Amino acid sequence: MNVLAKKSWSPYAVGGLIGVLSWFAFWSSDHPLGVSSVMVRVVAVTENLFAADHVTATPYLAKLRPFFDWEFALVVGLLAGAFAAARLGRMEAPEKPAGSRIAEAVIGGFLLLFGARLAGGCTSGHGISGSLQLALSGWVFFLSIFASGMAAAFLFKNKERQ
Repeated sequence: MNVLAKKSWSPYAVGGLIGVLSWFAFWSSDHPLGVSSVMVRVVAVTENLFAADHVTATPYLAKLRPFFDWEFALVVGLLAGAFAAARLGRMEAPEKPAGSRIAEAVIGGFLLLFGARLAGGCTSGHGISGSLQLALSGWVFFLSIFASGMAAAFLFKNKERQ
């Protein structure tokens, strides 16, 4: 069977590959793996088209002006990879209209991105890169994710029994 057409992959193999990718990011760019600042760069470039003075006067936006860098390429790759995985794995669409699924995905993505910017980084930045650097914030993040995931699984499991 083609490994790319499997419905799921080994979490150990994928975790190892993410670790190699993170190592490669540090080695090649001296920068941790993460993508949440890409949205701010897109905002800075877009705003620069209409209000360039505001972008240069805002230190945060001025600092993030580069647009097409490896993080942007990683976001494009994530989108292409998700599409390819859904097609190759023959994922079936849920019983909802396409417009509803798209709206939910956009709203969910916005909320995740807002939370990532509020927290000063995304899952990759805090969890993967942070824990690989032995940063306390990375380990607190990972423990919080696991604890909240276990709590949610427990709640949903009990809800199904009712």
